[in-house]
Amino acid sequence: MPADPSPGVPSPPAPAVRLRMTGIHKSFGSTKALVGVDLEVRPGEVHALVGENGAGKSTLMKVLSGALQPDAGRMVLDGAAYAPRGPLEARAAGVAMIYQELSLAPDLSVEENVLLGVEPSAFGFVRRREMRRVVQESLGLLHHPDIHPAGRVRDLSIGAQQLVEVARALAARARVVVMDEPTSSLSQADTEVLFEVIRRLRDSGVSVIYISHFLEEVRAVADRFSVLRDGQSVGSGAVASTPTSEIIRLMVGRELADVYRRTPHEIGGPVLDLAALSGRKLPHGADLELRRGEILGISGLIGSGRTELVRAVFGLDPVVSGRVRVAGVSTTGWGPPRMLDRGVGLLSEDRKTEGLAPNLTVADNLTLSRLKPYVRWGLLSRRGMRDATGEWIRRLGIRTQGPDQPITGLSGGNQQKVALARLLHQQAEVLLLDEPTRGIDVGSKADIYALIGELAAQDKAILWISSYLPELLGVCDSLAVMHRGLLSEKRPVSGWTPEAIMRVATGGDEGMAD
Repeated sequence: MPADPSPGVPSPPAPAVRLRMTGIHKSFGSTKALVGVDLEVRPGEVHALVGENGAGKSTLMKVLSGALQPDAGRMVLDGAAYAPRGPLEARAAGVAMIYQELSLAPDLSVEENVLLGVEPSAFGFVRRREMRRVVQESLGLLHHPDIHPAGRVRDLSIGAQQLVEVARALAARARVVVMDEPTSSLSQADTEVLFEVIRRLRDSGVSVIYISHFLEEVRAVADRFSVLRDGQSVGSGAVASTPTSEIIRLMVGRELADVYRRTPHEIGGPVLDLAALSGRKLPHGADLELRRGEILGISGLIGSGRTELVRAVFGLDPVVSGRVRVAGVSTTGWGPPRMLDRGVGLLSEDRKTEGLAPNLTVADNLTLSRLKPYVRWGLLSRRGMRDATGEWIRRLGIRTQGPDQPITGLSGGNQQKVALARLLHQQAEVLLLDEPTRGIDVGSKADIYALIGELAAQDKAILWISSYLPELLGVCDSLAVMHRGLLSEKRPVSGWTPEAIMRVATGGDEGMAD
């Protein structure tokens, strides 16, 4: 938090604008990422920065944090010129970043992560007692007693690790805190805690820049918003007085009258059958039948066993008991290579460590699971891989410089599109999709929903895991809910309401859904 003024010294009037970014330009070769972007953030406000993937949000925030130097433009922080030469200089000036992809040192303790690089010291020695005090104060604001300062970050859940990132910003007593998709790995309870922390920061005079693709979150926590599209500022205003439809129109440059537009499709015979399936920890005795042309959603809280279910089906996690059958053939205990050959594809929720190969190109990542079409006389045709990748880039609207661009050069949402395109390229008949729209903007979500409908019309079978109830209810044909490893009975989606889903997810009593 900002330091209190000295006793007896009149406080200067608060500036009308805490942060002003004017005419910011940034190019990468021939790609213009930012074209004269303007942004104004007031003291003590939550300012939502929204836009589609690739619109320039992350690039603009990297300029603000000192991670990138702008080609042109000017920044002013609390009335003084601001031009950080690196992240540490930005942090010293009072600008803290909380990235979507965690940037923690897993083998260090919580307190070492919170104060990494800015440890209190005297005569070359770290002042451990002072360090512990500062960290405990920051963690106290989060109301999360299970996060102990001396505990290793590696031992924490993903949600708790995200809160450690928040504690790092609190400890820095930042004037501007940037949160990039901070709820992407949080449970509903942790999200509410985070929102309360954000409100406290705002009430204490801290400015929060909040980046999110969930417009309901923007409405819940933000005071004003700014929209970027194609690297340019296209609009801003007060959240309370601006309809959601207008924000969406500014983001995508077109109306989205029906985000959940359904493609007519017929449901055929069974293709994936689970009988009393149990994993090492989760799930417990899961029964499920997925049919051709069916979009079957699975809801549940984080940690309920949804991910463990599809990992066991795909052979990534061991099956302790029960049976898996694909198209009438028992595949229990098969590994991923045999499942791929059987026409089963998995989209992992962990894009960073499981979903993509970060050292490879877009073409490599997209074609990796099906290289046979590009092999001639023992040699791999790079041209064939690039041509095929180009087709998927156009079909899914992936924003990239081309097939040979490193996958790490893409925004998170476009990386997710590449991961999804890989399943389509490998011609999977059964698609196991674990949080497929996480980190995807509203326009891209609508495109993916339409694509999934088209795949169902082609007799593909889709098992869709999501924490976002509107898309499950809007896209799926049927739905089941997990609670502590137990899978409820599958029912038509018309037989569910959001309240019924949450009752089963939190209480496990299927009768409560009636």
